Amino acid sequence: MFRSTLLTIVATVACSTLRAHPARAQQIAAVPPIAEPAADRPEAPAPLLDAATLAARSRFELDLGSELEKSYVIPAIEIVTFELLLNQFNRRFIDEDEYGSDASSIADNLHHGWVIDRDPFDVNQLWHPYAGSIYFGFARSAGLNFWESAGYTFLGSALWEVAGETVPPSLNDQISTSFGGAFLGEAFFRVAGWILEGEGEPDGWREGAVAVVSPPTAVNRYAFGDRFKQRFDRRDRPVFARVGIGGSLATNVSRGGQSSEVNRNHAVGNFEMDYGLPGRSGERWSEPFDLFHFEGTLTSSSDAFVENAFVRGLLWGRGYGSGSLAGVAGLYGTYCYLSPQLFQLSTTALSLGSTMQWWLTRDIALQGNLLGGVGYGAAGRTADAAIDREYHYGITPQAILGARLLFGERVMLDVSARDYWVSGAGSSGSGRSENILREQASLTVRLHERHALGLQYDLSRRDVPDAGTLQRHQTVQTTSLVYSYLLGNHGSGLAGTR
Repeated sequence: MFRSTLLTIVATVACSTLRAHPARAQQIAAVPPIAEPAADRPEAPAPLLDAATLAARSRFELDLGSELEKSYVIPAIEIVTFELLLNQFNRRFIDEDEYGSDASSIADNLHHGWVIDRDPFDVNQLWHPYAGSIYFGFARSAGLNFWESAGYTFLGSALWEVAGETVPPSLNDQISTSFGGAFLGEAFFRVAGWILEGEGEPDGWREGAVAVVSPPTAVNRYAFGDRFKQRFDRRDRPVFARVGIGGSLATNVSRGGQSSEVNRNHAVGNFEMDYGLPGRSGERWSEPFDLFHFEGTLTSSSDAFVENAFVRGLLWGRGYGSGSLAGVAGLYGTYCYLSPQLFQLSTTALSLGSTMQWWLTRDIALQGNLLGGVGYGAAGRTADAAIDREYHYGITPQAILGARLLFGERVMLDVSARDYWVSGAGSSGSGRSENILREQASLTVRLHERHALGLQYDLSRRDVPDAGTLQRHQTVQTTSLVYSYLLGNHGSGLAGTR
């Protein structure tokens, strides 16, 4: 049931997005008409607004919302209601003891120290951040900006840790829900806004897709009518997006002493978006996530249904370059979830880095990103779902490198590497550390219009040094053949012209 639901979600998003016209219309602010002057008064000339004033007014209306389009009370009520419903569901169908919170358990949690819990990996590292994205979405779609919405996410997470469960409040859950939820939530909110920004009024398919991508946005659009139906980004940002489906073969597997088998042949479905690509003259990134990357992959393997989810978004940055080179450098927020059957990794981090585009010739361009930072993460081997506790937490330094070589609008060559060192610092467990490396290379050829075919290679490696009998050197290598449909307004991803 769970898998069929998620596969339906992927299909719904794909179909609905195809119906949205990729063109973007340039937004032109209009000055309100001036009332007719009285007969005994000389007619006053209409006030003139310069471009800077119009831009400032547009930014206020679209990004922050006017007083009639912004509410601090509504998202607070929605978050509390959502948590009450979630608590009742979990109490009835999952574990009455753990979720049977009352005044006594709340008082105990308020006076209890925060702990590092040992819940199943997916619960802590995937579903907690997703729940945080729901809190964030309620606030963001009620007109609040990124930072205000992040505050609601933090408070919503703290409320759940104290009042939603009877067990002591969890520090690792507070981190992953608050920060991972904000980064995921803003990406989902932007994708929803991009779907709505198709040509013409949103139809049922597009509204349905928004409900799948960002449920809180759909709730507020439906419940409050035009009050929260404002368009969210009308600045015609360059967007590259694709949805794909195909098959994957595990060509080389080293289990490192682990007894679990690997599903060597499985189906894959993926979605990828690059939003706000650099490359156009005069481009600015003034709000968090005006530039972001999101990708996610589902597979038919029982040990890797959600194989990966990566988000990185620019929180603050400055543009640089001129002529053939343009980019932006600054502070990024990142969320990572990786589960290549044998082991699992998840981190939430802040990184310094840069994203750029460089025209090598008139028809060939190189796009790239380089980030380095530190966060808090968890990693370990994949265990049985009922006892999925074979992992540890720790401070996690990380580095991300990616490059895409574009040969006009026909061919794309992508390479990337992500390296994570999950240390023993900041953990209540064994104190061991481990290194997780993910490398990818793919070649995509555009066959006709928006149809493309790609060949992709993935290497996932886990090394656990100085771990005694727990030592693991695990590797999974896969090769995939994927059909893709290109969805963005910039074809294969080129931004601007030489």
